[in-house]
Amino acid sequence: MTITNNPFVRTETQAKGFALYVGIDEQTASDNGTTLAEIVVALRHTLDQIAPGLALESFAAVALAKTGTPGRNIDLVRTALGDPRSNQQLADKTESPAEGVVIDLGRRKVFLDGVNVELTGKEFSLVQYLVENTGISITRDELVDVLWPEDKSVESRTVDVHVKRLRTKLGEYSDIVRTSRGQGYRFDKHPDVLIEGL
Repeated sequence: MTITNNPFVRTETQAKGFALYVGIDEQTASDNGTTLAEIVVALRHTLDQIAPGLALESFAAVALAKTGTPGRNIDLVRTALGDPRSNQQLADKTESPAEGVVIDLGRRKVFLDGVNVELTGKEFSLVQYLVENTGISITRDELVDVLWPEDKSVESRTVDVHVKRLRTKLGEYSDIVRTSRGQGYRFDKHPDVLIEGL
C-alpha cells in the first residue's frame, strides 16, 4: 500500500498504527475538571465508536519528569517516551547552536549552524521532496509535477533556478543538494545533516 496523502513520499509502506502524544499535566487536567485517566478512557471510548474493539489495540503510557523540568509538556512527553525524533533534541542544543544543517520537516525550517535559513515555500518543498526520497535521483519533470501541480506553464528550467537559489542560501553546505548528471537532483545521507520529523 502506498501512503497517498503525502505527495512527497514514493516509498511503498503499510501503516500499522500511530502514536499520539498529548502534552497535558495533572494540574492542567484538574483545572479543566478531569484527570489523565479520564482523558485516556474518553479517547478509548472514541476509538470504540470509530471501530468496535479498536480500544483493545491501544496502549497508554504516562510520561514522568522531575518537578520544575523546563520545556513544553509535549516535548517532555516525547523525550520521556523515547521518541527518537523529539524536538527536545533541538531544545537541548540551544545553549550551543548545532553545527551543520538541521532540516525540521515538521516546522518547515532549515537551520545552518543554529541559524534559521529564510527559505521560500517552494524552496523548502524542494528540500523536503529530495530528503523524503533520499538516495533517489529525481528528474526535473517530476519536481515540476510535484511543486507546481496546477501550473502547466512551468518549465524544467524553473527547477534549476530554484536549486541555484537554494544552494546559495545553504552556503558551505550547498553540496547536500546534488546534481545527478543527465537525470536531475538528489539528496544523499550526509554527516553534517540532521533530519527532524521524517
